[in-house]
Amino acid sequence: MPAVLITGAASGIGRAAALQFAQQGWDCLLVDISPAIAELPQHCLAQGAASAQAFALDLTDAQALALLGRQLAQLPALDALVNNAGISDSSGRPLAEQAPVQWQRLLRLNLQAPQALFETCLPRLKPDARIVNVSSGAGHKAIPWRGLYSPSKAGLIAWSQSLAQRYPQLGVSTLCPGFVRTELVQGLMDAGRLALADAVAKIPLGRLAEPEEMAAALVFLAQPQARVLSGQVLSVDGGSGIYGGSSRCALSTAVPAPLQTPLYLQLQAGSDAGCDGAWLQALQAEDGAQAATTPAPCQGLISTQALAGGDLVEAVLSAGQQFAAAHARDASLLLLLPASAPDDVPAWQHQTALAAARMLVATLACEWATQGLRINALLLSPEQATGAAVAQLLPLVRFLTGARAQFVTGQSLDISGSKEVQHV
Repeated sequence: MPAVLITGAASGIGRAAALQFAQQGWDCLLVDISPAIAELPQHCLAQGAASAQAFALDLTDAQALALLGRQLAQLPALDALVNNAGISDSSGRPLAEQAPVQWQRLLRLNLQAPQALFETCLPRLKPDARIVNVSSGAGHKAIPWRGLYSPSKAGLIAWSQSLAQRYPQLGVSTLCPGFVRTELVQGLMDAGRLALADAVAKIPLGRLAEPEEMAAALVFLAQPQARVLSGQVLSVDGGSGIYGGSSRCALSTAVPAPLQTPLYLQLQAGSDAGCDGAWLQALQAEDGAQAATTPAPCQGLISTQALAGGDLVEAVLSAGQQFAAAHARDASLLLLLPASAPDDVPAWQHQTALAAARMLVATLACEWATQGLRINALLLSPEQATGAAVAQLLPLVRFLTGARAQFVTGQSLDISGSKEVQHV
């Protein structure tokens, strides 16, 4: 059975992730500073974990990490490491007035501890292991009066990307959660200290995420099929990271779909017969296994229109208009975009159009969100767009279009590995 080590596992996203790993039969190694972590293994075993063991320790304590390393030497090698533990600063004190003791603890746990834990676990990582680091939307946007929270999360994103380059055999990705209905957030709302309408004011999908939705993303990123996302940041934030409007987003009354809702996945074909044929064949090949062959509550559409050449922005807009005309609500569109320029198009011209197309994806996501319609994009190399590589991408496609990623919208993920040089 595969083995995963999860930090911050006693509550919130970490606990939800532990239970979902358990449901898939993983060996679960559970780390938290809270004594409550001792109770989690029995719950994981009840959910189907192959084994479960708790470690109550302070991740900023070098001696505790050294002891953990010796303990890991006696346990199964790790298929995945999930760095989820972290703290925020709720003091409201400006950074200019903070003493070192106040900000050092946060920086040690949020940024330095994941690096130290990785080094501790490295001898026990399988050659193709996956590392998932949990950052935050605050790593992309400064949140004042939260101490070094935003800087620590920005540093974690950068470290993840450098780690992916340093260890190309590993899969290293970053999850950036948005506003999640954790125990703390729910308590604030129950006490009248946080209004739901205010909390979702900048979230286009109009609701908070549930911990289980973040856990579903963590579990997917820890799978071998997610290696294609190495070096990438997956924002599961309901669109808050892309929203630049000045108006408040409407509060949604929709209830999130169960994570295991069947997915009915279809192809919106372009005009490249070879590309369209490869995707259609891949979809048909999995019909008997996991694809819904009849309309299901979760509707997904893959569009290859932008891979056929021509004006990229026009192709994205046309695909979006066709999708919106066919789906009133609760559906997902995944666009496949060419990461590099065709032979007859200068690189600078293609990159200009691609930037506009990616922003168009974000704009459509914001406009459609109140209808429960989602749109995301994958940037592919020519080799990924056709042939045998298509089948290898289907797990990612199904994740992004399905219910497990229903809080993901407006994202454009470059999985091409392209380093196209822009020149005149």
